[in-house]
Amino acid sequence: MIQIPHPDSSGVTVNCAVVTISDTRSQETDKSGQLIQQLLRDANYTIEVYVIIKDEPDQIREQMELLCKRVNLDAVIFNGGTGIASRDSTYEAIEKLLEKTLPGFGELFRFLSYQEIGSRAIASRAVAGVYRHKLIFSLPGSSNAVRLAMEKLILPELPHLVSQLQS
Repeated sequence: MIQIPHPDSSGVTVNCAVVTISDTRSQETDKSGQLIQQLLRDANYTIEVYVIIKDEPDQIREQMELLCKRVNLDAVIFNGGTGIASRDSTYEAIEKLLEKTLPGFGELFRFLSYQEIGSRAIASRAVAGVYRHKLIFSLPGSSNAVRLAMEKLILPELPHLVSQLQS
């Protein structure tokens, strides 16, 4: 069950982009990207963009720059490439661009992950922040991790965070 601690933000329209970072997934096999979109739709948020890009730092930065120029977007949710494998470059690409970070997001995500998967949660480099007045979330590519982050952290806070950026 999603708890909404900031009912003062109800009625806020949230337009989102979903970006899957993967060298192998297609729209048909992108379970995590599909899950993010479904959870956003179920919460009555709009998906303006859905794209899959390769795990290449230049492509990730370019996509983030491109999306954050769009006036109609409030939040960009990336998934994939947050681990420590040699091809995982999402964290480095995104973190350097963030103008403000939300350290609590990564801390809480790892805490909640620890409760589900134990000490393997230390390998997660989930991160969130603000870039060009847009909320940026970067999640692992695992569907379980996506569901956890979306249901426990992002969906309950999205309207409040967007209203904070708009004020």
